[in-house]
Amino acid sequence: MAGNRHIYEQAMNAGHSAAWDQHWDRAIAAYGRAVQEFPDDPAAHNSLGLALLQARRLEDALKVYTRAHQLAPDDTIPLEKSADVLERLGRLKEAAQQYINVAELYLAQRDLEKAIANWERATQLTSGLVQIHQRLALAYERTGQRRAAIREYLTLAFTFQRANRPDIAEQAVQRALRLDPNHPQTLNTLHALNTGQLISPDVLEDHEPGSVTRRERAFDASVLAEEETETDDPRGPLGEAMENGLAALAAAVFEANELDDGGIHVLQAIEYQRVDAVEEAVAAYRRALDAGFRHPGVYINLGVLLLDLNQTKDAVRALEEAGKDPLLAPGAMQALSLAHFAQRNHRAAAYYLTQTLRLVDTGQAMRPDEAAQLGAIYDRLTASIDEADDQQLRNMNERFLELLTGPNWKQRIAKTRRQLEEAITLEEPESLISIVPYINDRVTEGLNLVEEYMRNGLYTLAMDQAHYLLESAPDYLPIHYRIGQILLERENIQEAIIKYDLVANVYLMRGDVQRAAEILQEALKIAPMDVKLHHSLIDLLEKEERWDEVLNQHIDLADAYYQLADLDAAHATYQAAIQLAERVNAPTEKVVHILHRLGDIDVSRFELRQAMRTYEQIRKLDPNDERARRMLVDLNYKLNDPVSAVRELDGLLRVYARQRRAGQIIKVLEEQVTRYPQDMALRSRLAAVYRQTGNLEKAVEQLDTLAELQLEVGMHNDALVTIRRIIALNPEHVEDYKRLLRQLSG
Repeated sequence: MAGNRHIYEQAMNAGHSAAWDQHWDRAIAAYGRAVQEFPDDPAAHNSLGLALLQARRLEDALKVYTRAHQLAPDDTIPLEKSADVLERLGRLKEAAQQYINVAELYLAQRDLEKAIANWERATQLTSGLVQIHQRLALAYERTGQRRAAIREYLTLAFTFQRANRPDIAEQAVQRALRLDPNHPQTLNTLHALNTGQLISPDVLEDHEPGSVTRRERAFDASVLAEEETETDDPRGPLGEAMENGLAALAAAVFEANELDDGGIHVLQAIEYQRVDAVEEAVAAYRRALDAGFRHPGVYINLGVLLLDLNQTKDAVRALEEAGKDPLLAPGAMQALSLAHFAQRNHRAAAYYLTQTLRLVDTGQAMRPDEAAQLGAIYDRLTASIDEADDQQLRNMNERFLELLTGPNWKQRIAKTRRQLEEAITLEEPESLISIVPYINDRVTEGLNLVEEYMRNGLYTLAMDQAHYLLESAPDYLPIHYRIGQILLERENIQEAIIKYDLVANVYLMRGDVQRAAEILQEALKIAPMDVKLHHSLIDLLEKEERWDEVLNQHIDLADAYYQLADLDAAHATYQAAIQLAERVNAPTEKVVHILHRLGDIDVSRFELRQAMRTYEQIRKLDPNDERARRMLVDLNYKLNDPVSAVRELDGLLRVYARQRRAGQIIKVLEEQVTRYPQDMALRSRLAAVYRQTGNLEKAVEQLDTLAELQLEVGMHNDALVTIRRIIALNPEHVEDYKRLLRQLSG
């Protein structure tokens, strides 16, 4: 049911105005109101999706753009935006597929340049897209971009050799040689194939003078500007808390209209503290407390001063009171850790130090979800304290106390936490404390320097720095892991896989199957077409009885076979996946996904009746699956059964009708009439839909053609009925149709 056009336009204008001012919450509310008025309006959905994207509500934006694509399947904007959202969410494989879908739309619009751009983006997000590399190679050839085409053919050769298909790899190299018979990298690749050597990943790089890689191209040397001078209190959180406490104390005293005894003692204590008269300041603070002046600023400063006087027990009591104030809590926790460290209670000191790091780090988080993620890291660190021995805790405390003082301590905490996070990812929980000695200035700053080099595309410098770090920490896995990432960024795929495999084998030797599986999963992100990696990962996951993940890996392995055009292996693997899905009671949507793949293979092998049974199974599992129903329509036509085809089409149209997608009904019928112009049932249905939607001219056009078809095959009575339907619509030349009706009626 149509909404109020005036309210819709007002809401859209309000949304545009709010978006212009970058008030995204207001824009979301306004566009949402417009969508409520016209739920089938693609423009409102696109505007709402953009506002949600700008507000970083990525999951909501994805849902809205998905709906916008359903409403306007030929519009590239929702697909491109949803691909962008998926990329931001880290769902790179799905994002790559979405970019491929966008490219198909542009190709249908004969915009080859934009199709190429989207194919390129897809290949940047995930490797192993053999069919896309093939299409890119041909597209580059047709547009005269020989160097780019050669690069794609060499990429194909590299991929096919990795998949043990040297015959197809050589075909790709020969295509490259047709473009440039003297191209050195192509000749090197052909030599490697002929001599049974592995193709070097270096052949995929452009070595011509002045050339740079895609990632290096974006580097600007100006980004290496010196950091701004920091103004952090060199005493760390403790110093900040003391200064904040003093400021709050002074404000509290002077906000009162007149000074009482407590206020006078506080002012005396502040003055004593300013001139380092510690004992006098402590006495004044105590007199203020005795006079009833109980303020967090008194407790934090008194506690720290008592530590200076080695009065640890009294200091702990004061600091525990100060820790109740959120602003002063980080400094109070640091001071408490110092108190327990002085008493050689290293476990308690470690707990307070971890709490200090948590409060400082999460306090700098931009969003609540970021704070929650950081909290989980510190939970892991806290849990590991119970398992550590006294010497390990002492080493940890000395390192973290050093970390919390001196210039730029806030920046060091964030950098160290990132290193700690990586260590948590790559090390066993019970060994977490033992790796804290590696979290020192040399390793921390060294890894940060590696990251900086990588961000700026300076991969040779990054690799040199990583190897330098290995000299002092040869068994520190995060460094090896970073080397694998550098190799990946340099597109040295073979070496990167070797490095990841090395890390995975270390975990296997330690008996940590789960982490070995995680590393193999990382390797598969680099080389999704490596079937050996898939099989190794499946074996590990089966040992852990992680059946849902085993199922996912079976699907990924089958996808790899499918991309490599090994249809028999792909079909067998999808069948194994179906059997496993039934055994583990997998979600319907996953079973449907596998069946679609099986149906695609059946169609490509011209096993049409088997394909029909597969798509009928999908239709039974999910009656609203559009693709399955459309495939059933096409298959019935191919098998020369138009009656069954139209019956399947009617089922699809009923799905659209329930979803109130009248435009899609018309589009599908028009497509089918174009493909099968002699099918009278299709024209009759299209004419009826045109009439229901008020497009009488097109309805008459379809009925006129229908009548001609009926007369051609001798369906005289049916033609009379059709002509009467035309006359009932009262078209422009209705008298001509009446005259024809009289002639045919005899």
